Amino acid sequence: MAKPRYFGTDGIRGLAGKEPMTEAFVRSLGAAAARVLGGNKRSAPVFVVGRDTRASGPVLQAALTEGLLASGAEVIDLGILPTPGIGFLTRRLGADAGVVISASHNPAPENGIKFLNAHGMKLGEDVELAIEALLGQAPAGGGGLVKDGARWREDYLRDLLESQPDLDLSGKTLLLDCANGASFEVAPELFRRLGARVIALNTHPDGLNINDRAGSEHLRSDPSRFGSEVREYQADLGMAFDGDADRVILVDEAGRMVDGDHMLAILAAYFLEKGRLLKETLVTTTMANGALAGYCQKNGIHLIETPVGDKYITEELLRLSRAEAASGKVGLGGEQSGHIILLDETHRTGDGIRTALFMLAVLAEKNWQPLSALTGQIGKFPQLIASCNVASKPELTEIQPLNALLEEVRCELPGLVRMNLRYSGTEPKCRLMLEADARHTPTEVARHAWRVCELIQRETGTPAGAKIEVLNVSDGGLMPRLE
Repeated sequence: MAKPRYFGTDGIRGLAGKEPMTEAFVRSLGAAAARVLGGNKRSAPVFVVGRDTRASGPVLQAALTEGLLASGAEVIDLGILPTPGIGFLTRRLGADAGVVISASHNPAPENGIKFLNAHGMKLGEDVELAIEALLGQAPAGGGGLVKDGARWREDYLRDLLESQPDLDLSGKTLLLDCANGASFEVAPELFRRLGARVIALNTHPDGLNINDRAGSEHLRSDPSRFGSEVREYQADLGMAFDGDADRVILVDEAGRMVDGDHMLAILAAYFLEKGRLLKETLVTTTMANGALAGYCQKNGIHLIETPVGDKYITEELLRLSRAEAASGKVGLGGEQSGHIILLDETHRTGDGIRTALFMLAVLAEKNWQPLSALTGQIGKFPQLIASCNVASKPELTEIQPLNALLEEVRCELPGLVRMNLRYSGTEPKCRLMLEADARHTPTEVARHAWRVCELIQRETGTPAGAKIEVLNVSDGGLMPRLE
């Protein structure tokens, strides 16, 4: 089947004001989406629309709304709200579709459009292709309405609270990094209602500072600052969200980073103990740390790996839920990045705030043992993820010098556990994961990662000096280029 031209693994993204993130394109996209997702209803299709805090958000939302209205849709404007909140309310309000205007963890100059179906889930490629087929066509219908949906945001907060009705955070101190993004109001308010002393950082968005040296991705690349702040405030837990709050990375009481792999292991063991883990199975991706497989095997948890992308995880969890239609079970899956999916009858998308709530519930269940006591039971292999900007995306298998270099890497790293090389589905980047055993140091592995990235940039016509980052996943922090 043909692949969508504009849609990637997480909607359509690009530099705001440049194709495809122009007002004209987004207006046409809205008109096409209304016709496809609205179906053949006699009444006006209903679209729930929300955004993050980027300066380009209001302009793109206005253009999208014009397109939706031109095709006869009714629009409920939620304003600024986390992506999972928009997904939840799409389902709760019985809307035909939801739309999120956000580029998630990407820098402020970028933006994106992500459509959700009536269940609050990402679209399949067949639907994306159908939308693209109508781009540029004159809209049919007209006369749609816009309704203020601000009052529905309280429903999202209430749903979060109801997910842990017995959780009491009185006497606990939480340090929040809201990335100057969509969680800047919702997250602090939620945890204060639960009784916690909340210290909230990066809660003053100006349209340009979203994810700027803040949030979950910044924490992964530079964990020391937020870790020291957790210790300074004597916080019981630190949590850093990304720009649209579908991800969270935690920091324990000692200031050490706790990523998605750690959280998945802890939550899987918790739900298994409670008899609530769907099919006794954890779903993750090929980028997960190899030590997670050993932990699952030791604890009687079946592990399934999918291709990279939360939509593939969700698809697998839905397959499992159809195979075991058991009320009260939780389908658990996610990624290292902190994008955790806790799938049940109502929730079908990753939610960083909800994930943090469940992690706090585990700690409460364990009589408030420090988080470090739980993560200390989970070893991790040395793992690096390199990311390099590319000017084009030719088939990696057809780059002959690359094939030769990868074979050389395998020979020079006899302790290599696994290697994964792919293009990003949301950005003009190539990503390389290298995981090795204790025979190799992170510095040694990083040297090879840099070599591979530099060759890929040369072979894709990428200008010299383009950005390369090599992330020490296991410990956090970026690895420098060393000869």
